[in-house]
Amino acid sequence: MILPLIVAAALLVADQITKAVIVAISNNQFPTLIAAFLDDFLHIRHDRNLGIAFSGFNNLEGPIRVIFLIVVPSLFLVWIVYTYFRDKSIDHLQRWGLAFILSGGLGNIIDRIFRPEGVVDFVSVNFYGLFGLDRWPTFNVADATLVVGGGLILLSYLVLYLNKRRKS
Repeated sequence: MILPLIVAAALLVADQITKAVIVAISNNQFPTLIAAFLDDFLHIRHDRNLGIAFSGFNNLEGPIRVIFLIVVPSLFLVWIVYTYFRDKSIDHLQRWGLAFILSGGLGNIIDRIFRPEGVVDFVSVNFYGLFGLDRWPTFNVADATLVVGGGLILLSYLVLYLNKRRKS
């Protein structure tokens, strides 16, 4: 029960360290391309996002911004902690997923509270025009951790579903 939280804490630290390094390397100038690798496939850059995924809710300001981008996600993370420790019906994979979502959510909430210019994003990959995107929206370690956590939870439900079908 504790190992997923230890890994999640390490990912949270990695998220905050990588963001601090990006800010330092770019002298807090953004948007800034820092490096390109693999024939322009991977960019390391300093970008900021005032909203949520894909810059959603980017234009929220004042108390509305605080409520929707800090308070509501924080309450969701409190619910995750409660569920993690109190719900005996969640399985091992779901516990890992919840720990990862907690880590990624905290990483971005920390930025929203302490970085008024927005969440630091720095990984950009070429998307080769797929879905009309030249590049996938820039992301960070916390974003990747959230995606992996959500994926683990979806995978756990798929496994449960397949096991129920097999038994019936």
